[in-house]
Amino acid sequence: MLRRTALLGLGLTILAACGPSRQGRIGPDGLPLPTIYRIGEEDAAAIPFRMQENINTLRRAAGLPLVQLDPQLNAAAATHSRDMAVQNRPWHFGSDGSSPLDRLNRVGFQGGLVGEAISETFETETETLAAWMLEPATRDVIMSPRARKMGIAWFQEENGKIWWTMVLGY
Repeated sequence: MLRRTALLGLGLTILAACGPSRQGRIGPDGLPLPTIYRIGEEDAAAIPFRMQENINTLRRAAGLPLVQLDPQLNAAAATHSRDMAVQNRPWHFGSDGSSPLDRLNRVGFQGGLVGEAISETFETETETLAAWMLEPATRDVIMSPRARKMGIAWFQEENGKIWWTMVLGY
């Protein structure tokens, strides 16, 4: 019985070694090389809901009202993400000088603006949210007690760079 167990263990070890490596590539500095996060169709459909769920988890833990996805805020965020890519800079003003409030008015949003969080990165939405939560200004927008609605969008360039925009309103 012991011999059979030892042979089975050896066989499983050999099979495991034949499988694909899960270890990433290592750079000359000994650190893992970055991988490009490509947003596919399945991810694109799920990202807004994952972001909403993650934000609401944070807000629930803080005793804050939950936010709902809003299609108009999504549209305003999408316009700005694409525009930031065209301008090749992360900032809150459009190439036409528009502000976040201007973009909300253009999509017909009837509520008020709490704020906007933006990012130029190669990171996932979860990593981007974590970075936003580390910055007091964006954390204050995400955790504002006034926020009731949210919009999230991105534009991904061919090289993998992602321009994220999240808008919160009430």
